[in-house]
Amino acid sequence: MFRWSTAGESHGRALVALVEGVPAGLAFSTEDLRSALARRRKGYGRGARQAFEQDVCTILTGVRHGSTLGSPIAMEIGNSEWPKWETVMSPDPVDPDALKIDAGTGDEREVARNRPLTAPRPGHADLVGMNKFGFDDARPVLERASARETAARVALGALASAINAQVAGITVISHVVRIGSAVDRSGYVPVPEDAAALDRSAVRCLAPEYEAAMIAEIDAAKQAGDTLGGVAEVLIYGVPQGLGSYTTPLSRLDAKFAGALMSIQSVKGVEVGDGFETAARLGSEAHDEIVRTEGRVRRLTNRAGGIEGGMSNGEPIRLSIAFKPISTVPRALRTIDVTTGEPAMALHQRSDTTAVVPGAVVAEAMAALVVAEELIEKLGGDAVSQMRANLAAYLDSIPEVRR
Repeated sequence: MFRWSTAGESHGRALVALVEGVPAGLAFSTEDLRSALARRRKGYGRGARQAFEQDVCTILTGVRHGSTLGSPIAMEIGNSEWPKWETVMSPDPVDPDALKIDAGTGDEREVARNRPLTAPRPGHADLVGMNKFGFDDARPVLERASARETAARVALGALASAINAQVAGITVISHVVRIGSAVDRSGYVPVPEDAAALDRSAVRCLAPEYEAAMIAEIDAAKQAGDTLGGVAEVLIYGVPQGLGSYTTPLSRLDAKFAGALMSIQSVKGVEVGDGFETAARLGSEAHDEIVRTEGRVRRLTNRAGGIEGGMSNGEPIRLSIAFKPISTVPRALRTIDVTTGEPAMALHQRSDTTAVVPGAVVAEAMAALVVAEELIEKLGGDAVSQMRANLAAYLDSIPEVRR
């Protein structure tokens, strides 16, 4: 079965992504990895950190001469800033005197890096994580809770996208429909041919007037020392009908997408198809009528977002994801100092003004991982060629009148 995991801390030596169940014979290389990670680094409103923390990509196992072997694949994303953090984040014990540097002791070599973080930041995992794991310092919490971890997910998503494309011709794209109060009201739904243009847009929006409005919104928030959230939409084209199942609650495809997308840092809502808008419609207006046209079965509309009864129905899958504003607010928020219980101001470290644009790329990766898992579960096979043959046999088994 297809299983994946990530490991690593924001300022650690490296992030690691591990995946099992990838079929043999999949074309995949370090360049695919670099390209995916470069897309995650883009976006108007990103902070200074993106300029100097580079992704150093390495495929460690499971791929030979640009082709997967069928064995577990491990990928490493090195931290180019590691020398600055080697003492603070060392996995081995360090000389206590070394930690006095930056520790708030007045040492002439002092900078902020080594100081205990005792003022947990609102909106972050800091306070509850400290209480849950028994830490007196928020550093161990924020290092793992950081959205830097999504770089490993994007690496895994690149591999999943290769599976989806090479087995079934599936394409996953994303665009931004809202940043703060600026909303794309064009109504245009991007298609796979728009992928390159979306990557060129500073905010992943193809309508120039709304792109400009989003950029202006970001500029205003940055000037005010604030942050912004927004909404991105993921579109998945070419998904065959029958992925997911109605037979058990947790095997429903929409449930799997919701869980995967809600696992992204800062995501507070997921919608399938028209979702909340459909909740206000009459039943006669809410559902997608079925017709047979041009030799195949189609829906006249796609309000369900390509999923019916927990299964893909052959229409494009449409998922909307709501991101809250970044919790690290330049205009510091009130908190407490956990050592004294007294009021304090939350620490502000470098952050983006908004993460909706890279968040859309992360959402693509998570959606691709769900689809890849479902393809492997549905089709089986140890090699890409076997999966393709199994998909063809499955589709051929559907009576002509119902295709």
